[in-house]
Amino acid sequence: MTASADRPPAAVDSSPATVDNPSATVDHPLVSAVKPLVDAMGAELLGPEQAQPDDVVLAWEGRDVIAVRLPQLSDSLDHILAAMERRHGMPLADLDRKAKQSVVRTLEARGAFSVRHGVETVAGALGVSRFTVYNYLNREHTAKGE
Repeated sequence: MTASADRPPAAVDSSPATVDNPSATVDHPLVSAVKPLVDAMGAELLGPEQAQPDDVVLAWEGRDVIAVRLPQLSDSLDHILAAMERRHGMPLADLDRKAKQSVVRTLEARGAFSVRHGVETVAGALGVSRFTVYNYLNREHTAKGE
């Protein structure tokens, strides 16, 4: 299996590899293998001929099978927050303080605060102020001795 983001789109099958398109290669083992990861990232599966220069084209045994369009960083943060809400079974704003601190630690580990307006976005999702998010971050750094 190879991945290439700099190859021109191949003129193979013009249908995107999605469940909505039955003629697509959704039953290919490579698609089945990467779909959970693609879904977790909030990425999009496309036919290899639809790939743009920034997309990642995945090949199987020398044949382009699927292209993955990665989300914009800001979209990724929204996707991560939505996944965390699903995992907790409630809006993040309804979590107790300890759970919110845990969410902030997880988001920091995933790079959420390197995204422009990341703190503001997280604060909004948690129903707290930016100052509170910074306090959670500082408390964590102090506990680690940083």
